[in-house]
Amino acid sequence: MHHYHKEEKMNITATRYHDICAGHRVYGHEGKCSHFHGHNYRIYFTISGLQDDLGRILDFSVIKEKLCNWLEQNWDHKFLLWENDPAIESFKKIDPDGLVVVPFNPTAENMAKYLVEQVGINELSDTNAELICVVVEETRKCSASYTK
Repeated sequence: MHHYHKEEKMNITATRYHDICAGHRVYGHEGKCSHFHGHNYRIYFTISGLQDDLGRILDFSVIKEKLCNWLEQNWDHKFLLWENDPAIESFKKIDPDGLVVVPFNPTAENMAKYLVEQVGINELSDTNAELICVVVEETRKCSASYTK
């Protein structure tokens, strides 16, 4: 059996994307992003780690099960508001089940960072893989990424 060295780990990655619809606003934004609106987000998950006997870091179906399904259950068709946004109480009255209060202002950049630093660590803890990069695409023209 071939033994992989730690320094080989980052040479190979696997990426899967998932599409969700979600609403947000960027609290304090100087332009129209301060209004309630939404996006058809496309979110790319890139993982790295040691390959198994078949040559995979993690099967693509496992990326779907752990990361894409997290998006489906937590953010898809929901409305993300920062915990410091004064609109939270009003929004709770309108659609309490549709509201997701997040510990960051929900820009694409902050969403990407949260997915890597929180969700990836939790969801992949029982695997040998590591979520090393997330790209959050708000539109076909605009995306932000966070790389570990």
